[in-house]
Amino acid sequence: MSAPKKLFVKTYGCQMNVYDSERMAEALGTKGYEETKDMAEADMILLNTCHIREKAAEKMYSDLGRLRPLREANPDLKIGVAGCVAQAEGQEIMRRQPMVDLVVGPQTYHRLPAMMDKVEAGQKALDTEFPEEDKFAHLPKAGKTRRAPAAFLTVQEGCDKFCAFCVVPYTRGAEVSRPADRLLHEARDLVERGVREITLLGQNVNAYHGEGSDGMEWGLARLIREMAGIDGLDRIRFTTSHPNDMEDDLIAAHGDCAKLMPYLHLPVQSGSDRILKAMNRKHTAADYLELIARIRAARPDLLLSGDFIVGFPGETDADFAATMDLVKTVGYGMAYSFKYSARPGTPAAERADVDEAVVNARLQELQALLTQQQRAAQDSMVGRVVNVLFEKAGRMAGQMTGKSEYLHAVHVDGPETLRGQIAQVEIIESNTNSLSGRLV
Repeated sequence: MSAPKKLFVKTYGCQMNVYDSERMAEALGTKGYEETKDMAEADMILLNTCHIREKAAEKMYSDLGRLRPLREANPDLKIGVAGCVAQAEGQEIMRRQPMVDLVVGPQTYHRLPAMMDKVEAGQKALDTEFPEEDKFAHLPKAGKTRRAPAAFLTVQEGCDKFCAFCVVPYTRGAEVSRPADRLLHEARDLVERGVREITLLGQNVNAYHGEGSDGMEWGLARLIREMAGIDGLDRIRFTTSHPNDMEDDLIAAHGDCAKLMPYLHLPVQSGSDRILKAMNRKHTAADYLELIARIRAARPDLLLSGDFIVGFPGETDADFAATMDLVKTVGYGMAYSFKYSARPGTPAAERADVDEAVVNARLQELQALLTQQQRAAQDSMVGRVVNVLFEKAGRMAGQMTGKSEYLHAVHVDGPETLRGQIAQVEIIESNTNSLSGRLV
């Protein structure tokens, strides 16, 4: 038998891309490829791109340029681009970088084996369609190799919200939910391979409306409750959600489903009603605050995370002040904030930008407040006992690291045998972005 070919995958962006990269590696495994962490030994390099961050396409082209010496050293090296930038740029990638052999969008990577047949025959392969068939039904079944204790599982893709700043509806397509039976089967398979925590993924995950085993449409709460019945699955999370799809049964699940962790990422983007309307968010700041109150009533110890865009076109000092007021009212345990950056083809891209210096000053002010809140949330954990799922060795010798129920990174001195175990830890110190503790 010939030696397996080596595949190197670089993943940009969101957790869904991490999941997609795993599935693409499995698909290419049917063509004799096995993954490597060493780019220099690769026979195939695949860049799985994300279009959310600023200048995503430029970063991809820059990374492709850095691959030229590897291609010159190994003319047989195959290079592919996948993900949302591939969907948006398509043929332009091959035009600008002729050494690229393959371009595949996020909805067609189940076709990778057939595309590789073309590539290995010396042809270019491009597929950025939105096919009618379910890509997940056509992907190869995963092997039985052991997995890390925590894993991602995509349950829903695409978005129908069409926020004015967002490119997702154009790169990922309309909302599609996977059938519940397939998700439960995949979850059981992950558990059999050592997984104890699953994060359910979707561009708009709480809009999940997949077909259930009873022929009825299931929402995310029903899926979570059914998944909670899987022996050996101890923790369930989900991300990313839209406030308008946070239904009553999902709110209730935070209070009565023990396996659903007390952490919720619920982006609001702005605290100004005027800006929210310009963003096409279809909710107000008051709607969001009322929703947060209901969720916290169901689960008082919930740690809340969010997203904020600063400097959206037309944002005034008063609009930004409203965002700061909302942040102070909510009190986030963690949050992500970004300067607005235009995405070609989105409605907001045609609007006038806010002065760059003003945006930078606002972002620094907001991030200082969010950092203060995050540190306060971490400091409040000192002296408490939390349950930590240990995932890997820490940076220091004899150290193990894992995640608490609240998604805090926690480090302890402990043996390698802790990997994959859930243990009680007393928190003794709050660090910049993590907690230190000792085993109880």
